[in-house]
Amino acid sequence: MSSPVYAATTAKAKTAHHGKKRVRRGSWKRHGQQKIDEQRAREIQEALIRQNYLEGSPSGVWDQRTKAAMVKYQDDHGWQTKVLPDSRALIALGLGPKHENLLNPESVEPTPAASPATTRANAKPLESARNQR
Repeated sequence: MSSPVYAATTAKAKTAHHGKKRVRRGSWKRHGQQKIDEQRAREIQEALIRQNYLEGSPSGVWDQRTKAAMVKYQDDHGWQTKVLPDSRALIALGLGPKHENLLNPESVEPTPAASPATTRANAKPLESARNQR
């Protein structure tokens, strides 16, 4: 009878898929920056003191009062406050990326924004072209 042969092959196929289970070791939790180092915390505190969001002298410790000041600064500017610190806040505080060691520092220079007059001048020909149709 052919039934038992068919049953035996399917049973082997099912057990072949069961093997070792993958075990997570928890390394996924350790990716990225774990804490703010003392020098960077001091720089951020100095900038927050200059902006009147923090009082006292910079300690270099990322403590609760520093976190609260950073949350307040980011909230006042309309940025996220859950993940600290926001890159836009650091740039606004004057603590953005440093470009002195770049081979082509002019490549990271901000381009001037178009003035409203230039934008309006460019928009007029398009409006007149639409009206001519």
